[in-house]
Amino acid sequence: MPDLPYPTPPYRCLRVYTYDPSIKTRLETALINETSLRVPWESDLKPGPSGEYLEVIDFDPASDCFYGPVDLNDPHILATDGLSPSEGNPQFHQQMVYAVAMATIRNFEKALGRRAMWGRRVWETTRDNRPVLKLRIYPHALREANAYYSPEKKALLFGYFPAVLAGDNVPSENLPGGLVFTCLSHDVIAHETTHALLDGLHRYYALDTHPDSLAFHEAFADIVALFQHFSQPEALRHQIARTSGDLGNDNLLAELAHQFGQAIGNRGALRNAIGTNPTPSDYESATEPHDRGSVLVSAMFDAFLAIYQTRTADLIRIATGGTGRLPGGRIHPDLVDRLASEASKSASHVLRMAIRALDYSPPVDLTFGDFLRAMVTGDSDLMPDDPMSYRIALIEGFRRRGIYPNDVRTLADDALRWLNPLEEIEDDDFTDLLAAFAKLESKEHFDKQVDAWRVSSDRGRIAGNSDRLQACARNWLKSQFAGIPRRDPAKELVGWWAGERSALSALGLALGADSPRSLYRSDKDDKPTVQVHSVRYALRPRQDGSIIRDVVVEVVQRRRGYYDANLQQEVDALKHDLPHDDRDVLKEYQPDFIIRGGCTLLIDGENGRVRYVIAKDILSQDRLERRRRYERGDAASAFGMTFDGVPDRDAPEPFAMLHRGF
Repeated sequence: MPDLPYPTPPYRCLRVYTYDPSIKTRLETALINETSLRVPWESDLKPGPSGEYLEVIDFDPASDCFYGPVDLNDPHILATDGLSPSEGNPQFHQQMVYAVAMATIRNFEKALGRRAMWGRRVWETTRDNRPVLKLRIYPHALREANAYYSPEKKALLFGYFPAVLAGDNVPSENLPGGLVFTCLSHDVIAHETTHALLDGLHRYYALDTHPDSLAFHEAFADIVALFQHFSQPEALRHQIARTSGDLGNDNLLAELAHQFGQAIGNRGALRNAIGTNPTPSDYESATEPHDRGSVLVSAMFDAFLAIYQTRTADLIRIATGGTGRLPGGRIHPDLVDRLASEASKSASHVLRMAIRALDYSPPVDLTFGDFLRAMVTGDSDLMPDDPMSYRIALIEGFRRRGIYPNDVRTLADDALRWLNPLEEIEDDDFTDLLAAFAKLESKEHFDKQVDAWRVSSDRGRIAGNSDRLQACARNWLKSQFAGIPRRDPAKELVGWWAGERSALSALGLALGADSPRSLYRSDKDDKPTVQVHSVRYALRPRQDGSIIRDVVVEVVQRRRGYYDANLQQEVDALKHDLPHDDRDVLKEYQPDFIIRGGCTLLIDGENGRVRYVIAKDILSQDRLERRRRYERGDAASAFGMTFDGVPDRDAPEPFAMLHRGF
């Protein structure tokens, strides 16, 4: 009988710290000190580890040494589910950053329905725009209390530092002066990996253009790290039992970076999703990015708690004979298991809603209100009925903290869904954007490309196909609309339903030759430039079992901005028919900042119809004035002033500065 080949394992099990090394020093939590993560199996994983998504390089600049790379294919390591957790073993540090980062990547892929891709190596100022297939991770890159994602290096850099005491006789779980490694914090690794994944989807979210900009980056990274706590069964059951099922009380599940927080002198964790009672002024009063981001995290955690309580209400009634009030002391282990199962399902659903919303978000200047609308829209597509009122819980969590979307009439979930203003316009040609892609290949071949983004596909091929489709969409947009004037933007300030709209204004774009001179233009034909910086696919299962096959297209334009409104008008009114030799007249009008506009289009991959247009109008006077006030410091801007003298606020390492001391 011939030998049959052994099947390839679907997962690789690797041991990691459940939270961080500090919990092993407490008797109460010592038994949940470690957990095992199941990460996707990579057959060609090399020592480092170095695989398809990640490359761990363990160079310590402070000590000027390389640590030997761990080989996760070593039979002894495979047989024991990886190296055992150890603060003093650099090879375990390498294993932990790889395992947690891969688990985070997998959560994104499941929610988005496609392969994860990292951000490009460079920005639009150069023609060299190569894809980055491997994110580099340096477990011991810094000897300081810091860890950050570097958009410039496309790398995660983790620091280590001596712990300090909080003072005031506050007990600490860290040895005073002992080394604390940020690469051993489950939360810090997930947080930094999320920054990299978010940058791969929305490159302009890292620019400080709005009070919510960097705050959202921080909040979203915290949200992913926080809700991944609920995927660890033993730790989840432990905390359910300790709190008698009431997750609204302080617990490890709601804390972020416990050891790091104490090591830099805090009384407890770095951040906690359970804070003070919410008030409608929470959002407006928070200006520093971490403080403002914490408001969003708390709103999301409140929504999770409401969902969890709804899902477990029947269990509590059964366990209490209908009173709904559990007796004091520990609850029954069977009830612990059922509550833990419902908590895990609730957290998983909220996490998927948050990640999925990234495809329903505008390409620039995302606000917390926009994010709420994106979550509601994405969830409505897949779960039209919302039997457990998840969307109502989200809306309530945001409302209680004073977070409201713009341009909506009510807070009903159907009113918060994004619209398609193109339906109000007689412009049938535009609603079939897939016809532009069909010029490159047949519809059957296009369908194969959609399927090629599934989580088993080659990421290098995906990057190449995306480049071709971006160029195709850009050329089609310019050819369709370059000669069409915009309608009067003054009629459009109060929302898309006010006054007559054109397709271009609905998209937030200005491509006509008569567009304001402050728009960046092509050196070849002097017409406004447009950048299609992303074309990606998404395959998501609906409640009824059918599949949504979307094409997500993001289009962005740039415009020069000036503090002086009169100077802005002067530049906008410059002649549109300048001879080629005179086009450098704008050199005399150096901008004070750069404002971007554009849209995200969600196009049905089955019929080519546009389903949603999520736009930020490049010619909106309201947006321009808000940005002007923010740049001048008239609005909340606690971090933007660190980038003085850079009109685009495109700091090479924004997170290095933002995370210093967290």
